[in-house]
Amino acid sequence: MNEEARTTDPGIRPAVAADVPAVKAVTDAAYRPYIARIGLVPQPMEADHAANVAAGLVHVIGDPDVIGLVVVEARADHLFLDSIAVHPDAHGQGVGRRLLGFVDEHARALGLPEVRLYTHALMRENQEIYPRYGYEVMERRTDGPYDRIHYRKLL
Repeated sequence: MNEEARTTDPGIRPAVAADVPAVKAVTDAAYRPYIARIGLVPQPMEADHAANVAAGLVHVIGDPDVIGLVVVEARADHLFLDSIAVHPDAHGQGVGRRLLGFVDEHARALGLPEVRLYTHALMRENQEIYPRYGYEVMERRTDGPYDRIHYRKLL
C-alpha cells in the first residue's frame, strides 16, 4: 500500500529511487553483524529495496547521507514494521528512537490501532530495545529457517 502520512520529524522522508543504493548499504551495514550469530543472512538484507522504495514502503533519515530507515506496510488492522536499520556509525545518536517515533505517527495517521514487528530470537539487543518503546511479546514462532519473536504495540 502506498498511503502517505506526514511526520512531525522533518528529517524523515519517503525514500526515492536515488536512495536505493543507500537503503541497501545502511541495511547491509546494520544487519551484517548478525549473520555469524544466527547462521543466516537476515531477511532485510535480501529484500528487493528498489521495489520497496517504489511502493512507498521505505522512509529514510539523514541529509545528505541516509543514516537510517524503516520499511513499513499498512495492513488491514495494523502497521507492519518490516525492518528498521541504523548505520553503525550513527548508533547512539537517537536515530532509532526517532524512527520508532515516526512509525507510531505513521500508524496513527493511517488510522491503525497498533504496530507489529518481529525479530530473530538471537538478536538479543532488540529484545531489550522494543519493550522500552512499548512493544509487548505476542508469540515466538519458527517461520522457515527463522526463529522469531513477534511483538506488538497498541497505540
